[in-house]
Amino acid sequence: MSSSQHQQGTKNAEISSEGYKKTLGRRHVQMIAIGGAIGVGLFMGSGGRLASTGPALIFSYALAGAIAYLLMRALGELIMYRQTSGSFVSYAGELFGPKGAFISGWMYVLNWVMTGIAELVAIGLYFQYFFPQLPVEVSAICALAMLVAINLFSAKAFAEFEFWAAFIKVTAILLFLAVGTYMVVTNAQVGEHTASVSNLFIGNENGEGGMFPRGFFVSILVLNSVIFAYNAIELVGIAAGEMENPEKEVPSAIRAVVFRILVFYIGSVSLLAMVLPWNEYEAGGSPFVTVFDKMGLGWIGSVMNLVVITAALSSCNSGLYSIGRILRTMSGNGHAPQWLSKMNKRFVPSTGILTVGVIYLFGVVLNVWLGGTFAFDLALNTASIGVLFTWATIFACQLMLRKKKGKISKLPMPGAPVTGWIGLVSLVIITALIAFDTLTGDDGEVFPIGLYTIAAIPVFAILLFIGWKFVGKKANGPVDF
Repeated sequence: MSSSQHQQGTKNAEISSEGYKKTLGRRHVQMIAIGGAIGVGLFMGSGGRLASTGPALIFSYALAGAIAYLLMRALGELIMYRQTSGSFVSYAGELFGPKGAFISGWMYVLNWVMTGIAELVAIGLYFQYFFPQLPVEVSAICALAMLVAINLFSAKAFAEFEFWAAFIKVTAILLFLAVGTYMVVTNAQVGEHTASVSNLFIGNENGEGGMFPRGFFVSILVLNSVIFAYNAIELVGIAAGEMENPEKEVPSAIRAVVFRILVFYIGSVSLLAMVLPWNEYEAGGSPFVTVFDKMGLGWIGSVMNLVVITAALSSCNSGLYSIGRILRTMSGNGHAPQWLSKMNKRFVPSTGILTVGVIYLFGVVLNVWLGGTFAFDLALNTASIGVLFTWATIFACQLMLRKKKGKISKLPMPGAPVTGWIGLVSLVIITALIAFDTLTGDDGEVFPIGLYTIAAIPVFAILLFIGWKFVGKKANGPVDF
């Protein structure tokens, strides 16, 4: 494209009140919504959770999926009330005042800082599948450089990457669903086992069996990590400020979430539990790779590892995109340094994205230096606190919108306000259950990682209190640039 054509395209594109160019079309929006609902939590995390929870994990995903659906309906009502790249941070500022925006914004930053660092370290580890001698930090830093460059180029570049990443993830899941269904229907031989519905009730050598081999309480405890698997589905709210036609695309994307949850998550986990007995899976390995290895198709492990790398890249890409825009909103509110509000010539919050990139770089080096799985898992658990708080903020904003302004959105949440309160209370209960979470090391020692995570909450509260004391007097309400 010539420079004159580019300039003409820029002139013709609609610019939002916040200074963003509205370039995200329908296929981008749909794939961003799908991509946010399929991540590393499914491709990798579900194996370890099956091993620790058993077939009851199906109910855990279904329950978390129900909360996620309510969340998306609450977010949909807010988006159709007002589209903004500040998303729930902007809504919190309008409905709860500057302090609400300050707290929700920094908790969201905490979420994606921890998530992004963990995903980049994971990318480095996954690359060692192909290049065992390659240091983790080398591939992680190369991946970070690529994603920063994509996000600095334009919002459309980010969306194109998400489109193809989501396409790869969806294709992989659909192929597994087709193959898995065929194996169960035909009772195919998978290693020493037979694919069958009866695997949902099989026991192990310790006499543990049935749908709840480790007990009902364990299936509830795992909700924390299952909720984290749905992290990023709220990205549609942030992207709404750069959509060409949010009035049309947002309702379609929101309503499709429940179908995707049923098919991709609950369908996949159900088939995994039926293709092989639950105790054949293990933490740290992709359950999809386990299935194909048992079938003697180890080469598919390489393909699935590429899919997992794609999922991790997609997650980190989402983090750079979302935090860059949230930091810009916070800067306009006086909740973050003013220089974070700067945009480049491509209508991208470049200083925010570069700042996040530097933080990710520091975090990767620190995580690799500390080594071990404890630091990695603690980062993920800490990120889950941010996820739960962000989701709680969205529910609270929807409830306050109804209380203050009534049913004015073009996409009202069904069953409100009862459904909003159900979602909010559920998140509070799940947060409390984190305290019981444990991590077993390679030497068999059990770490009370949940207590470490819960202990971090008052630390965050103190830091937020100090931060608010510092910026509170000069903070503003929601700002349109």
